[in-house]
Amino acid sequence: MPRRRQRHVAGSGSDGTEDSDSSAEREQTHSSESEGNAAKRQRLTRASTRLSQSSQDTPDLKRAGDHEESPPLTPTGNAPSSESELDISSPNASHDESQAKEPASRDSDKDLSHRPKRRRCHETYNFNMKCPTPGCNSLGHLTGKHERHFAVSGCPLYHNLSADECKVKAVSREKQEEEMKVQDESNTRHATRHQTPTSKQSRYKEQVAEMRKGRNVGLQKEQKEKHMEHRQTHNNTREPLLENITSEYDLELFRKAQARASEDLEKLRIQGQITEGSNMIKTILFGRYELDTWYHSPYPEEYARLGRLYVCEFCLKYMKSQTILRRHMAKCVWKHPPGDEVYRKGSISVFEVDGKKNKIYCQNLCLLAKLFLDHKTLYYDVEPFLFYVMTEADNTGCHLVGYFSKEKNSFLNYNVSCILTMPQYMRQGFGKMLIDFSYLLSKVEEKVGSPERPLSDLGLISYRSYWKEVLLRYMYNFQGKEISIKEISQETAVNPVDIVSTLQSLQMLKYWKGKHLVLKRQDLIDEWKAKETKRGNNNKTIDPSSLKWTPPKGT
Repeated sequence: MPRRRQRHVAGSGSDGTEDSDSSAEREQTHSSESEGNAAKRQRLTRASTRLSQSSQDTPDLKRAGDHEESPPLTPTGNAPSSESELDISSPNASHDESQAKEPASRDSDKDLSHRPKRRRCHETYNFNMKCPTPGCNSLGHLTGKHERHFAVSGCPLYHNLSADECKVKAVSREKQEEEMKVQDESNTRHATRHQTPTSKQSRYKEQVAEMRKGRNVGLQKEQKEKHMEHRQTHNNTREPLLENITSEYDLELFRKAQARASEDLEKLRIQGQITEGSNMIKTILFGRYELDTWYHSPYPEEYARLGRLYVCEFCLKYMKSQTILRRHMAKCVWKHPPGDEVYRKGSISVFEVDGKKNKIYCQNLCLLAKLFLDHKTLYYDVEPFLFYVMTEADNTGCHLVGYFSKEKNSFLNYNVSCILTMPQYMRQGFGKMLIDFSYLLSKVEEKVGSPERPLSDLGLISYRSYWKEVLLRYMYNFQGKEISIKEISQETAVNPVDIVSTLQSLQMLKYWKGKHLVLKRQDLIDEWKAKETKRGNNNKTIDPSSLKWTPPKGT
């Protein structure tokens, strides 16, 4: 613009015709400048808007990337079979973050609609999710307090109600709760030890008894036909009709309980403790057993949403149906875990499986274990670990009893990273055998070991029981005068910290004259010995002579 003005000034010294032309040009220039400034302001407004959107989306992409643990999918649906199918470093996530951090000036002429929209917090709704009830538009909530729902527990249509009816019921419930609260406060204020019911309470009790008189009369013919028609039309996609089955009072109590449960589930979802589609695998078919799951495991969504998973007990491949499992079992050549058999006594064997050599098996084992462990976070990065799988053999093969994983190179001398006994073998001594085997390996390595924290609830109970038994056995066989915690640790391979905590729990550690003394409580030792004698010759013990293993080198 400044150059154009200089030309106009230079032309003003010519004749009048030239001046008039220059004045016309000057007016046209001013108009073009105003239009250019308006377009520029409009572009700056759009750019600033995009900048604010990108600045808002950037932390959300990071936050979503931190919490997402969705497993990668493969054509077979099971754990990926090669490095190309699974990239632990997740380059896609970093690529998304780098895109989000680009300046808005580079995005000013680009369409941002291709970028995925993430939830900014748990309170915002994911509009891609839909209620599983057929014909439901996900609007309304059974509690009457939310605008949308994504589960059957909060679906008004499933409960044969409308969103407006749920709101009306919510208002009436709130009024009743306020009245009950005021009444309880007044009763508490004037309560005595032997308080008799007030006249109002007595009248209410009589009203409830009157309302409940006709609850066992039964349905009439027209009502039965209506109920049967509803059931045939909607099958299991709707709640059965509850009217006229019981009294209005009891039905209202049931509706209140439903609304309260739905509200509790909604609070958990908002807090992020449960998410849509999580913990959908309720049972697994594993060999001869049908096992109820305890926790959520990040199986692919196409498998998790089925509710029941079919798992081969030998190769641990997971399938969608009984038919697929039956065909797989007819072709599966595995009858024991891969790897080297390092221990065998009777029907009990232990196989050492390298996570780098048998990646698929170890990944499937971790996914299976997560169904029964709360604190487990390792699913796919299995290469730095060794897995020791305990099995029980019969004429059909070696059946999975439990396992523990161990880092190949642990700087903190952890001898167990994760440990699990399958539910069908719990409370039979196999958990203590796994723990004892892990300490046997530490003795062969001439190291002092300890399990990695945090331990699960059942794991903590098992370890405390094992440490107690080890210490009492040592005390029983000890013939010297002074007991040293260091000597106990060297002989048992148990970490001194674990020994001290166990002694404190047994009240066998005392501080006296500036020193810690270990007390030999004979009552506890006699009690342990009596249990050992009563137990007799139990096969659920590890025999060190049956171990055929040398510590791995350079792994």
